[in-house]
Amino acid sequence: MNTYDVIRKPIITEKATMASEANAVVFEVSIDAAKPQIKAAVEELFGVKVKAVNTTITKGKTKRFRGQMGKRKDVKKAYVTLEEGNTIDVTTGL
Repeated sequence: MNTYDVIRKPIITEKATMASEANAVVFEVSIDAAKPQIKAAVEELFGVKVKAVNTTITKGKTKRFRGQMGKRKDVKKAYVTLEEGNTIDVTTGL
């Protein structure tokens, strides 16, 4: 799997900003990406040392659109905790 296939985009929300105070960054990742793949991809892309990776899968909601039932996609998030002295500024881009 390509590095850019593993990490899709950074997530910038209020909860992700609070996690950044604890030296953590939140990314949306591929649904079938494993923790070692996520760790390797972040270290390769940003040139930082990763301490830990925690993942969560949010199931997609069932919604109604113009009378038709539909389903949003499932989303996998990775909370990547960095070693001391390493930072990633996701607001500026790569």
